[in-house]
Amino acid sequence: MTALSFPPGFLWGAATSAYQIEGAANEDGRGPSIWDHFSHQSGTTFQGHTGDVACDHYHRYESDVDLMATLGLQAYRFSISWPRVQPLGQGAWNDKGLGFYDRLVDKLLSRGIQPHVTLYHWDLPQALQERGGWVVRDTAQRFADYADVMGRRLGDRVAAIATHNEPWCAATLGHEVGKFAPGWRDPQATVQVAHHLLLSHGLALQAMRASGVRAPLGIVLNQSSVTPATDSAADRAEAERQLASFVRWYMDPIFLKRYPAIDGLAFHPATRENDFSIIAQPLDFLGINYYTRIWASAAQPPVPAPKLQGETDMGWEIYPEGLTELLTWLHRNYRLPPIYITENGMANADRLVDGAVADAPRIDYLRAHLQALARAMEAGVDVRGYFYWSLLDNYEWDSGYDKRFGLVHVDYDTQVRTPKASAHWYRDFIASQRRT
Repeated sequence: MTALSFPPGFLWGAATSAYQIEGAANEDGRGPSIWDHFSHQSGTTFQGHTGDVACDHYHRYESDVDLMATLGLQAYRFSISWPRVQPLGQGAWNDKGLGFYDRLVDKLLSRGIQPHVTLYHWDLPQALQERGGWVVRDTAQRFADYADVMGRRLGDRVAAIATHNEPWCAATLGHEVGKFAPGWRDPQATVQVAHHLLLSHGLALQAMRASGVRAPLGIVLNQSSVTPATDSAADRAEAERQLASFVRWYMDPIFLKRYPAIDGLAFHPATRENDFSIIAQPLDFLGINYYTRIWASAAQPPVPAPKLQGETDMGWEIYPEGLTELLTWLHRNYRLPPIYITENGMANADRLVDGAVADAPRIDYLRAHLQALARAMEAGVDVRGYFYWSLLDNYEWDSGYDKRFGLVHVDYDTQVRTPKASAHWYRDFIASQRRT
């Protein structure tokens, strides 16, 4: 473990999101979100699983924070449930919902853990969806209003505020592929949703800064390196197209005030004159979520990725080198603010045996990706912290409770938490970094 040495002050944490862990879906004035609506429709999730109870974190947050402290976590990244604090997405605020996040932040601070807040992790209030959702430009302004209130409420106590988590997922998986809420399959809507998500990010940063919010402000993007399957012109062109649609579609507007040109793109978002100036607000930090690379093949059927280092329980190739490749590519092509790796982790087929979980593949995954991160930092990339995904086994969206990403095993029948071998490894690794 000590062979890996990160700079003094490098931040070590873990991450979760509201709908995946909180439960209490119908308690204390919380309104329904698009994920409540989507997951209760037949055939949308694994065995009809919903986030109604999840990890019951809403009732167990104090003991969960105590658990974080025993693991030596220095930071905790979590999201706010928009419909818990503002049930309709506009208008009246819910004091009980706001109070929950006040208590959570205060509890984290009492245990010496930095709170890192994400304002939107895909749980749009259903009431806004019924008014058109992210396809409607007005939703971007509603988000900015929400961000302003939350920023003023929490911004003097939290260590960072991110506007969005993975807008690509909300746009593409939610509106083109249809596997995430709201379950649309409309490519034209997808590009408009992506634009409005980015616009709402810029409007939110403007609103929070105008209100004097002191916390560092940023956004979290899911990104991957891209490898052409062969050196053929067709595969190289496919790799460029995949890079443009997955990475550059979100990076270019924020840093270059434009969308990339993509060959064959059938639809383009409707924009207004000042939109890119709004989107390209200066960032105090950029959060990057990395899980695997994109393997680009123009062949039909596509040439599969080799998966020489194995794959996770999600079927994703384990390719830690992609983290180095991605970060160094971004460093070469954009003027970046400080970076946090805000998610990185693996689903593993974990089993609780005699009160323990021996998840050696996750330890190998962690070690390899931290080595890849160290190589990127040696190459000059300014990375300030790392958050493992996830702290707890939780509700994995359309996969329900079938996939386990957590450092901590959750028995969903009893809600008993059991730190896995990887949690103990991570605890000891963090301790080793404090000594070096």
